[in-house]
This record gives sequence, structure tokens and C-alpha cells, in this order.
Amino acid sequence: MQESFRESQSDTAADAHVLRGWLDRFERVFVLTGAGISTASGIPDYRDIDGAWKRSPPVTYQAFIADSATYRRYWARSFVGWPGFSAAQPNVGHRALKVFEDTGRITALVTQNVDALHQRAGSREVIDLHGRLDQIACLGCGDLQHRQSLQIRLIVSNPGWRPREAMAAPDGDADIDPAAVAGFEPPYCALCGGMLKPDVVFFGENVPRARYAQAVAAMQAADAILVVGSSLMVYSGFRFVRTAHESRLPIAILNRGHTRADALADLKLESDCGEVLAAAIAATAG
Repeated sequence: MQESFRESQSDTAADAHVLRGWLDRFERVFVLTGAGISTASGIPDYRDIDGAWKRSPPVTYQAFIADSATYRRYWARSFVGWPGFSAAQPNVGHRALKVFEDTGRITALVTQNVDALHQRAGSREVIDLHGRLDQIACLGCGDLQHRQSLQIRLIVSNPGWRPREAMAAPDGDADIDPAAVAGFEPPYCALCGGMLKPDVVFFGENVPRARYAQAVAAMQAADAILVVGSSLMVYSGFRFVRTAHESRLPIAILNRGHTRADALADLKLESDCGEVLAAAIAATAG
């Protein structure tokens, strides 16, 4: 065990040295992050090191709006998962990217995550590609509210409701006893009675055009792209790397396990995202 730990430390230091040398070559870097950067903050990810699903795929937009049972189940699970998700704190990887941003060398930090941990770490140039889970939108009138305010409403409308067992799942979800869902009262808009949905891109939805265009403009202003903690199995993230490759932009990927773009990368590192970023960027910024 001790020998394995030393090897891990050695690999981290070596990869940090390689990444630092790679970053030092560029003045403007486009950064794309995925779930792997937030796992150290206690937020589970969806995929294993081979890029395969660890669990059933998340709910689709089509099922969410068309099926009342799916709507109820989603909000019951979210009610259980939200407290833990909202309590997550930025880790060394988020903080390292904030330090890198402070050097003026990031054109944009585009994240596929919906946890807002980059902003909580102090990053300002963040594009939330898939939205943020802490915002709720009414599908009827468009009214917006904060997720924590909705949680208070759900507590009031579901007094004493609690499943016997629960386990944290990705993106504020929770695995609960399906039998408990029937007793849960889901939320509707207080203004118009419409369905409420987190202001995030569900599977089956497209990234808003203006948001995508903003990210593309930032990538076009860069002279390299760095991917952190993403398998890139979701097309909305992969297409940035594919476009970068077609434009002959150098590409570095820091991610444990296989990614969809391994063959396109000039540099691929498989160490812990946070530790390698912290070591590499501390030296680069210094």
C-alpha cells in the first residue's frame, strides 16, 4: 500500500511537470471541464473509466414533460439529493483554475457541470454549458427562482415525507425507494401552475444557441484547449474538441480513463485532476 501511494505521488508530480510545460507554451487557453473535476467535492459522476454508464442514464426532457410519474419521481429524488449537492465545496482543482484565470491566460472556462463550483471558487469567465441546478424555471410563464427557495416550499408541502434509504447520485439526484415516490407532492409554479424544471440542459435538449456561440467565440480566441475531468461522451462537449482538432489547435486532456477524443489529443494525462492542476498551475502562475 505504501509503495502504491509513493507511485501515485510520483505519477502526479511527473504529470504536473508535463502539464506545466505544455501550458507554458500558450498565452490563451480554452478550458473545458466535466464531472471528474467535481468528484473530489463529493458529487458522483455518471461514467466509469471506460466511458460507460455507471448507472441508468438520467431522465430525458421528453419524459420529464410528458409523464406525470416521471415528473413526480424526478422532484422526489431531487428533494432528497439537493441538500448534499448544495453543500458541496470547491476543491483544489476548481481553485487551481481560478488561479490560472487570474494570470489572464484563460479565454473562457466552459463547464459541462451544473454545480456552480467554479464560480464559488472565484472564477469569473465561466460559461455554464448545461446551465445551473441552483436555478429553477417555470415551463409555463418563464418565472425564475432559486433552488433553495423551492426546497423550502417542498418541505412545507411534504411534511414528514422521507424515504427509508437514500444514496447520493450525480447532479443533485438521489437513489431512493421507488415505493416512497407515490407519497411525494411535486412542485408547480406559484404564479401560473406550470411545470417547474431546473434551468439545466436535460438529455434530449440542445444547448441554447447564444450560449454555444459564446463558447465557440472563446475557443476561436484561444491558441490551445485543455480538457479536465470529462470523458467527452456527450456530444455537446466533444464537438469543441473536434472543432479544435479541425482548426489544428493543440489539445491536452487530463482525465482518468478513456475519452471520446483520445485519438485527437496531443497530450493525454490520467492522474487526479485536482492534484495535477494544483501543482502545475501553481508553478505556472508563479
